[in-house]
This record gives sequence, structure tokens and C-alpha cells, in this order.
Amino acid sequence: MRILGLVLAGGKGDRLEALTAKRTIAAMPVGGKFRAVDFVLSNMVNSGIETVGIITQFNPRSLADHLGSGKEWGLDRKEGGLFILQPYITDTHKSWYRGTVDAIYQNLTILKRSNTSHALIASGEHIYRMNYESLFKYHKEKNANITIMCKKVNDKARLRRFGVIEIDDNKRIIGFEEKPRSPRTDLASMGVYFIEKDLLISLLSDAISINGYDLVRNILLPHISDLKIYAYEFKGFWESINTVKSYYNVNMEMLNPRVRHELLGDGGIYTKSKDLAPVKFVGEPMAENSIIAEGSIIAGKVKNSIIFRSVDIKAGAYVENSIVMEGSRIEKRAKVVNAIIDKNCIITERSTLHGTEYKPVIVGKSTVVT
Repeated sequence: MRILGLVLAGGKGDRLEALTAKRTIAAMPVGGKFRAVDFVLSNMVNSGIETVGIITQFNPRSLADHLGSGKEWGLDRKEGGLFILQPYITDTHKSWYRGTVDAIYQNLTILKRSNTSHALIASGEHIYRMNYESLFKYHKEKNANITIMCKKVNDKARLRRFGVIEIDDNKRIIGFEEKPRSPRTDLASMGVYFIEKDLLISLLSDAISINGYDLVRNILLPHISDLKIYAYEFKGFWESINTVKSYYNVNMEMLNPRVRHELLGDGGIYTKSKDLAPVKFVGEPMAENSIIAEGSIIAGKVKNSIIFRSVDIKAGAYVENSIVMEGSRIEKRAKVVNAIIDKNCIITERSTLHGTEYKPVIVGKSTVVT
């Protein structure tokens, strides 16, 4: 079975506030040195997928710079490889993608030209680790037309952020609600769809012919009865980073050894490499239950935090329950608690940032806090 991977990576992310002012959600830094897109892209490569299209739209520069030729994922190849699929203007199409269906339809060329039989469509905004081969096997065993990955979510407030799936005793999908206020089940759609390529092309063409641009509303819902659409339940760690709280939480969860091992153990998640020195500790620093990436210099105290590459934390500075992104500097005797500090920021001497677990302070890219 030869499979084409399609990663939806064009989300604007208004609910991430200043963090996505200059980048798409899929380019959000995660876990010290990764980007969100690294997880789904690595999952695909580790599942034997050799052709991947990254469908971008909003602010793609950071994402494109990170992905490059796909070398770190083994996708810089003569056959197949990595394709960045950005919106473009033609005589018949003069706008951005109008939805998920339109985004894939405008890139039918990669579907038609790829030497593949099936397509795996997934979001670049979700953090989880999986070899999709079990999904492919399940799809074949069920003789399914479409298989959708789902995850049980007990938190009702969190569940309302996703599409919610209803299944019968055979796990065939019989209902799908998009972000319901009162969910009827606890099964959240993970936004991962496995489908035969020719069927996908046909369904896309039918939807576009009636100005239908949404994958759920215009493809899945109209065909719940006449197509065999099944749910595959994923039981590992999974989070979508589409809010400030979920982004903060997924980073803090990586400080849990069990979650960190599941996501990052054995080096199965690949990312853009940089030639940097190891972490340097100066004087009498303290680092407790934190992830500190290469190139950083730590002279202050760091507790329960994610410190990205090339961060400089001066003597007397204190950082707790926070995310400090690449190239930022925390000056002497500054205090940072429950904060998200974007790239290349300076927190000046004796400054204080103090958010809460539920509402962390956000410092936008290249900001100087005095």
C-alpha cells in the first residue's frame, strides 16, 4: 500500500493571540527544540510514507524555513519527497483557500501524479506520536471507505473544541457534530482521515461542484449513510495546540517523564538541526524538572520550565512554570512565573512577569520588557 501524506498546516490561530501573529500554528515551537508540525511529519515518515504535501496558507515563511527541503525527515529525494503547497492565483481562482476541501482540491495535481493508492490527511497542529501502520491495517480489516482517528476526551470543556463522533457497536460512524455545546459522546475527532485516493478525488470534485468547501460538512456528513466510515480509537497522549491554554499545557505535560518518553523517547521525532554547543551552566545555577535545549547558558534558577535553544538566563534570575523560546534573554534578578516568552525577547534586570496556570503572561516576539 503506497500512501500520500497531506498535512493541513495553514491555520491562523487567533486564539493563540500574539504567538501566531507572525507564524502559522503548525510552526509553533514545542518542547525545547521542535515545531508542532514535526510530530505529524515524523509520524508519517516513520510509517513508511515517502511523499508528503504540506498545505500552507497563513504566514508560511517560518514554517517553510523550518522544513526546508525535508532533509531532516529523509524527504529530500528524487522520487516523492516533501512538497510545500501554498495558495496561488489563476484565471479561475483568485482567493485564499476557502476551506479544507478547497485547499486539497486546489492541489489535485499532487494527488493525481503521485504513485499512491491512498491518502492520509492530518493536521499539523496536533501533538502526538504514532506509527500509522495500525491505522492502515484497521482500515483494511474493516473494508472501510474512510477511517477517522478519534480519542476519548473526558473533559467536556476540552471536548467542545473538537468534532465529536458517534459510533455503533461495530465502530462505524453514525453521527458527527462539529464543536457541539452539549456533546452526545466523549469521542473527539483527531482530524486524521485515511481514504482511497481515487475516492477522495471524486468526493472533492463533487463537493466543489456545489460550492462545498468544508471536509466535515460537505464530504463526511453527506456520506455517513452510503459510505463505510469507521472510527479508529487512539489511546496515547494527544493535544491540539489551538488555544493559549492548550499550547501551555502540552509543553508543561512534556515535563512529565511518562509523556516525555511517549512523545520523544528513542529519538523518533525529527526536527531542523542546528550546530550549537551543549547547555552551559555558570556559577551556582539551579535547574529542576525542566527541559533545556542546546546553546543555552544558565546562571540563574529554572524550575518546571521549557527553555528553548540559545536562551541566556543571567545570575539571580528566576524562571518557573514558563516557556522561554529561542534567543531570549532573562537579565539579572528578573522573575518570570507562568509565562510564555516568544523568540528574541529581553526581560530586563529586576523585571517581573507573573501569570497564572490558567492565564499565562504572553510576551510577543522580539519584545523588550522593562
